Amino acid sequence: MTGTTRTNRPTNSRTARFRKFSVAGIATAGAAAAALTLVPSSPAQAAEPSSATAAAAKAIAAEAPAKAPAKAPAAKKAYAENLDGWIKESLAIMKDKGIPGSYEGLHRNIMRESAGDPDAQNGWDVNAQNGTPSKGLLQVIQPTFDAYHVKGTPNDLTDPVANITAAANYAADRYGSIDNVDSAY
Repeated sequence: MTGTTRTNRPTNSRTARFRKFSVAGIATAGAAAAALTLVPSSPAQAAEPSSATAAAAKAIAAEAPAKAPAKAPAAKKAYAENLDGWIKESLAIMKDKGIPGSYEGLHRNIMRESAGDPDAQNGWDVNAQNGTPSKGLLQVIQPTFDAYHVKGTPNDLTDPVANITAAANYAADRYGSIDNVDSAY
C-alpha cells in the first residue's frame, strides 16, 4: 500500500483542555465582535436614530404581536479543571444549598487530607481495614458520601466537586462548618 497511514493517538487531557479553551475563545471573540457591530459609532447616533431606522422599528412593532421579551438562559459558569476551580465550583454549590464554608477552610483541609490529589486513597486506617477506604480530596468514606451527597453534583465519591461538597455538608452537620475542622474528622 502506498501513501501515509494515520496513527490513532490517545488524546491527553492537556489537548482536550486546549481544544475546549480554543472553542470557548472563538465563541467569546465572535460574541464580542457581534456586540461591537451593534454599538453606535457616536453619541449623537445613539441619542437620535435615523428616520429610516425609526420607520423600520415602528413597522416591525406594528406587525409583531405583543409579548414579554424572552429571557436569555443563564450561562453555566466555567471553572478551571484544577484544585482552585473545584473549590470555587463547590463554594458556588454550597452557597446555593446553604452549606457554610470558606475557600480557606476547604483548601486547608484538602491539603492536610490529600495534598490536593483527587485520586488519593487511604489504604491503612481502620476504615480501609474494614473495606471502606477514605477517598478523594477530603478523604470521605462511601457511607458518609452517600448520606451527605449534595444534589446537583455527580453521585461519584471520587469526583472532586462532589467529594468537596459532600465533605463540607458533613462537616457543617457535625461541626458547624468545614472552617471549624482543624484535624482528621
